[in-house]
Amino acid sequence: MKLIQVENQKQADQFLALPYQIYKNDPNWIAPLENEVADIFNPQKNKSFRNGKLTRWILCDNQKTIGRIAAFVNPKYRSKGDEFPVGGVGFFECINDQDAADMLFDVAKTWLIEAGVQAMDGPINFGERDKWWGLLVDGFHAPSYSMSYNPPYYKQLFEHYGFHLFFEQYCFGMNVKKPVQQKIIDRHKLISQDSAFSVRTLDKKDIQKYADDFASVYNQAWAGHGGMKELPKEQARILFKKMKPVMDERLIWYAYHHERPIAIFTNLPDLNQWFKYLNGKFGIWQKLKFLWLKTFITNKKCTGLVFGIIPEFQGQGIDAYLIAEASQSLRSDRIPYEEYEMQWIGDFNPKMVNIAENLGDVTKSRTLITYRYNFNRDIPFKRHPQL
Repeated sequence: MKLIQVENQKQADQFLALPYQIYKNDPNWIAPLENEVADIFNPQKNKSFRNGKLTRWILCDNQKTIGRIAAFVNPKYRSKGDEFPVGGVGFFECINDQDAADMLFDVAKTWLIEAGVQAMDGPINFGERDKWWGLLVDGFHAPSYSMSYNPPYYKQLFEHYGFHLFFEQYCFGMNVKKPVQQKIIDRHKLISQDSAFSVRTLDKKDIQKYADDFASVYNQAWAGHGGMKELPKEQARILFKKMKPVMDERLIWYAYHHERPIAIFTNLPDLNQWFKYLNGKFGIWQKLKFLWLKTFITNKKCTGLVFGIIPEFQGQGIDAYLIAEASQSLRSDRIPYEEYEMQWIGDFNPKMVNIAENLGDVTKSRTLITYRYNFNRDIPFKRHPQL
């Protein structure tokens, strides 16, 4: 077996091609768009390169690619309670062979030690936590858009090497046509009697306003928690403009108090319901095919991205108020969505886990794990502290 650092386009293509071999007999796998994965490694496309650096390797055996891994450092990457700098590994794929996996982990560890960090988290993304974060350990059904997916044996490969569970990540699914719990309906009725509160959906004609309102709530509710960074309004506007073609205004809700944004509930159609027909490609023909699919194939699944309430209004039932409004809208016969899956919630955030579990007829649809490996094995391992 031979490790090769990715330094040219041929090797980058081998890096991208390996998953098609790993998952060739897995009917649940949906190929992520190759251009989106490639952009992670492009300094012109990934802002994480402004402060961090990255490298990647492929592992070959008799001219055949059998494994891959990326390692990266970013001084801004920090989880609550960290006492030393931590790097990351991600985009790991490997045949079911512990020696092969160990070679990949070893080369990443060596590079990270030389980069000056004292531990590695993985598998994670060199960027935001809403994409390709964590190792799937339960719920091996077709992934939602940008959700991690891997064979079950990867858990053994990570844990045998010495990675420890840093935090678990839970996804929750439900049938949106079913009513939410009565206590949510009752709480909504109580708050809706106060005319100071209101709920509305995003209006694309005024998308800059709603991008600004999103940034306002996000920065008060999430920035600084679990490694989340502040979102400047300018960046939020760019993000919303990029997302606009796939946004469904009926899936993005805001709560206001005297016209001040206090909560957000942001969801999108699950793009994988269309992307699964593109086999990872998104050239001109695939883009035309995507437009055709989007027009003629009804998407019945939506995914939750962000749910947040500013601290001042937390614990006052605003979550129930917003959820009940959304539920009432989604249960309309005019809206096609039936299946809903929330993006992951870390076990370090028990308040949000509790909200998700009390929505109604909810199931834990997936469990993922973010692992940590301390390079100094004498340092006592600590799990991610709760918020």
